[in-house]
Amino acid sequence: MRLPPFSSLVALEAAARHRSYSRAADELFVTHGAVSQQVRKLEEELGVQLFTRRGNQMEPTATGAALAAEIGVAIAALRHGVDTARRAASGPVVISTGAAFASSWLSPMLARLAADTDEPDLTIRVEDRVADLGTDGVDIALRYGTGPWPGMESARLIDDRMFPVCSPQLLARYPIDKPEDLLAAPLLRHTDLPWSIWFRAMGIEPTELRPALGFDGSAMMLDAAVQGLGFALARSGYAKRDLEEGRLVRPLSGEIDVETGHHFVWRPLNPKLPRILKLRDWLLKETERERGRA
Repeated sequence: MRLPPFSSLVALEAAARHRSYSRAADELFVTHGAVSQQVRKLEEELGVQLFTRRGNQMEPTATGAALAAEIGVAIAALRHGVDTARRAASGPVVISTGAAFASSWLSPMLARLAADTDEPDLTIRVEDRVADLGTDGVDIALRYGTGPWPGMESARLIDDRMFPVCSPQLLARYPIDKPEDLLAAPLLRHTDLPWSIWFRAMGIEPTELRPALGFDGSAMMLDAAVQGLGFALARSGYAKRDLEEGRLVRPLSGEIDVETGHHFVWRPLNPKLPRILKLRDWLLKETERERGRA
């Protein structure tokens, strides 16, 4: 069954609560005649009298009072829902990202990101775990992998590449002219990123590599490379800042593409969606600009 116009229901509730069309009109910012007309149309549609005049007051009938009470409950529920949605859409946009990627890639652009998107209310959570965007209070995850992530939308920010890096001081001690030269150099190991992948892509079947420091995280491994402790096989997204600021250099141009990459991930039903998409579009534009410079 079709409901009467919402404006008529609101007029009835206000008039019944105030016992006056005039005071209801003041509350609703309309005229006395508009309230009277809305109530009359509602009476015609329902086929029942909703008010009777008693002196200077408009007294709701039993039916009018009962209907007004139900409408009041519904309006209160609607107001609560709107307030909840408004609060959910306000507050900081929370971004979850790993420590290495936050430091090397995201951190240098935060000031421009906030200024260009007019989004000053950002919270960055640096955590080496996969945040749950439904329950952890996280709006955006910058994730490394191939995707997709069930129930989420994602946009690929960076196509990952791997290449050797080292400190300028170490390169002075171990001049590298060709990939084979690295076999005689100290190579830092990553538990999930074996050097054999890169050597084979360069056409070299590596012999047993020299013992070296091993790491299970990119951030500490790159710190060790900055300190001159060895050559590291770096992912492009993690080494960006150290390369730009000269703490690391690339001894060779050889690099390999991999299927994994860095993704911007969000929940499509998030109340902050317009703000999330604005950040996504800016980051995509920024990464496209960087690719054009490369």
